[in-house]
Amino acid sequence: MKKDKKIKIYLGLIYLVILTFFLWVLFSKFSLSEITSYDFIKNNRNYLINFVDNSYFLTTILFIVFTIIWIFLLGFASPIILLAGFMFGKWIGTILTAISFSLGATLLYLFVNYFLKDLIEEKFGKKFDWINKKFKKNEFTYFTLYRFIGGIPFQIQNILPVLFNVKVKNYFLGSLFGLVPQIFIWSSLGDGLEKIIDQNLKAPTFKELLTSTEIFVPILAFIVLLILAIILKKFFFSDQ
Repeated sequence: MKKDKKIKIYLGLIYLVILTFFLWVLFSKFSLSEITSYDFIKNNRNYLINFVDNSYFLTTILFIVFTIIWIFLLGFASPIILLAGFMFGKWIGTILTAISFSLGATLLYLFVNYFLKDLIEEKFGKKFDWINKKFKKNEFTYFTLYRFIGGIPFQIQNILPVLFNVKVKNYFLGSLFGLVPQIFIWSSLGDGLEKIIDQNLKAPTFKELLTSTEIFVPILAFIVLLILAIILKKFFFSDQ
């Protein structure tokens, strides 16, 4: 038992080392002021789109692999979805991201379920016991709704199902179908940003961004999705 605990601690430390190295590599190339400048974004937009056009298959594979690693290590979803829409357009971006997110999250689920399950149960077990009872009724349906509704930070959302002993197949497919609506909206926003940057030499004002169809429609869709998620949460995930 002690040996098993030591192995889990070592693996946890290895995970933290890999995560730290990943972050260092990711953010050591450019300063924050460079990354957030419009000129930097526009210049790299041209480079990125040309690279995608000239090496579409390679870019697709690299994006999938990078996204799987990103979700496994970090779990911050929005930047990746925007990038997918920016690079591939809303339709292909949605498909690639949904598959990559589901694979990355499933790998994390397997990792946590095997090595850190005791810790997760200790921290969250009692708090979410009432949800566990609902999952037992129809695991796939409730897990898909759990993904669709969200409301929990994506990193936590990925590991909580350890408490419910969700089958790997249901976890992957539930993630795939449940995340698509959110991914499509954010991917559409990324696609819209790419078009606006392509058409404007200078940075558009905040008002111009909000009033453009490419930005306004996804934001409106997100608000509708949010309202729908709140209604579904009250109906399906009430603790009463």
